[in-house]
Amino acid sequence: MEIQAVTDALLSLRAGALSEEYDLHRLIGQALEHAGLAFVHECPLAPRCRIDFLVGRVGIEVKKGNPQRKLLLRQLSRYLASDMLDAVVVVCPRTIALPERLQNKRVVVVSLNRLWGVALP
Repeated sequence: MEIQAVTDALLSLRAGALSEEYDLHRLIGQALEHAGLAFVHECPLAPRCRIDFLVGRVGIEVKKGNPQRKLLLRQLSRYLASDMLDAVVVVCPRTIALPERLQNKRVVVVSLNRLWGVALP
C-alpha cells in the first residue's frame, strides 16, 4: 500500500528538461509533500550507502540521463540489503528494464518520458 501511494505521487510529476538531478529532487519532494507523504531526503541506509528519498519503508532513487543497467542493479542490490527498505522506486528519464524484485523486495520504475509534459534534451 505504501509503495502505491509513493508511485501515485511520482506519477503526478510533470518534469521538463531539467539541468540538474537536484532540480528533479526538488520536484519529487514537492510531489511527495503534496501527496501528504513524509520523507527523508538523502537518507543513509548503511555506511557509504545513501538513497535519494525514503518514504516509510520505500526508497526512491533518482537517475538523470541514461543509467547503466548493470551499475544500477548493483546499487539497488546494496540498498535493498538494508532492513530499512521493503521496496525501491527508480525515477529516470527513460524506461529501463529492471526485474520486478531484487533481494526478494519490490522494484518499480517510473519513467518520466511516459508522463505528460516531459521534454527530454
